[in-house]
Amino acid sequence: MSISKNGIPDSYFLSLSEEYRKHNSIPAADFERYNVKRGLRNSDGTGVLAGVTQICNVHGYLLNEGERMPINGELTYRGYSIEDLVNNCIKENRFGFEEVAYLLMMGKLPTAEELKVFNEALGKVRMLPDYFAEDMILRLPSRNIMSNLSRAVLALSAVDERSEDNSIENNLRQSLELFARFPIIVAYAYQAKKHFYDKESLYMHFPKPELSTAENILHIVRPDSSYTEEEVHLLDLALMLHAEHGGGNNSTFTTRVLTSSGTDIYSAIAGSVSSLKGPKHGGANIKVVEMMDDIKKNVKNWEDEGEIADYITKILKKQAFDGSGLVYGMGHAIYTLSDPRAVLLRRSAEELAVAKGRMDELKLMDKIAELTPGLFASVKGGSKIICPNVDYYSGFVYSMMDIPVEMYTALFAISRVAGWCAHRAEELLTGGRIIRPAYKSTIHPLTYVPITDRVEIDEKAAELSKIKHLF
Repeated sequence: MSISKNGIPDSYFLSLSEEYRKHNSIPAADFERYNVKRGLRNSDGTGVLAGVTQICNVHGYLLNEGERMPINGELTYRGYSIEDLVNNCIKENRFGFEEVAYLLMMGKLPTAEELKVFNEALGKVRMLPDYFAEDMILRLPSRNIMSNLSRAVLALSAVDERSEDNSIENNLRQSLELFARFPIIVAYAYQAKKHFYDKESLYMHFPKPELSTAENILHIVRPDSSYTEEEVHLLDLALMLHAEHGGGNNSTFTTRVLTSSGTDIYSAIAGSVSSLKGPKHGGANIKVVEMMDDIKKNVKNWEDEGEIADYITKILKKQAFDGSGLVYGMGHAIYTLSDPRAVLLRRSAEELAVAKGRMDELKLMDKIAELTPGLFASVKGGSKIICPNVDYYSGFVYSMMDIPVEMYTALFAISRVAGWCAHRAEELLTGGRIIRPAYKSTIHPLTYVPITDRVEIDEKAAELSKIKHLF
């Protein structure tokens, strides 16, 4: 019998778990009976309309007489196509993530001078407050970088004299500081994890104000601070693609919900970080990497479509990998024929894959992406059209840059905080009401029973008597 650190034996929790499950489970039929929109989604998978936004549009299908018609995915930031934003930055050979952040938060593309001043402002506030890294990141390291990030964001409120001031001017100042400091917190949280848990040397480089966000990330994370132009521009592209994805995604909706309560920005953004941590949301890119490692071990001939298809079928039938029946990185709540982020990332990844000698892996991923939709339809049934989403390729891209797996989801947070802050401002200015959806209660009235008259099942009472002396 193992005893937890607080002195309570594990058997105590095991003895309670059956009732815990019983009294916290809702029959599936109740959701249908009361026409509940589980996950705030309609029966056809579309989202329940919960708000209006001018920040982003995610377009993946057309409605024709009530039926969804698949189309190539479209993603626009403040009305600008993500393809145009990315392609023009590539054409001009410059970094685009900071420009995207300015666009999302300010609502317009910056002039050259406005972008220059914005970058200078970021450089001035990238440094964390004095002793913050030592006290809040190094003294209490976490095995999960997202947990450390969430805690650090909350802790920043303690060093902000105006932390509770929700005025738009103060919110803009706080948003700028959070956007600038996320990369530094993540990099230091990673170094703390490697040092305290993996027993490796601790490297603590200071951020450089003249460097872009992508450059600073690689500068701080790598022991020798070196990186190639191809690597840093591909990382910048990944950050641009992850910066925003509409008001309904789980972490952004979390920002909206918390902001609507009137809470401060640190509490709202820390909650969004916690949401993004989940494997059904931002943590999906790590699951893709784990799945690909499993496929590479079990598929001997990477060019044999039949062998690849057989193993994917096993995954879909819950007979392989993690038993979930999911091919991670395939499918999306909105996109049907294509995810524009995945298309752009896949295209740009090829050059680095050639340089790194990893085209065979990329071709295997392409083949899996090609085969999975048909196999999914065959095994699962139905007519849902699926395509690779951005998570499918992002982990592979990060691995080519030798970015550790522990940082994958945190990179997502570094990027998405720009969108979160934009949605917070929109909620502050135009939300007006606390977000409070309804829940149908299915409980029945019960008569109170005095404690002396409550009788436990004999087996349960005997079980508790055996372990209570261990407390």
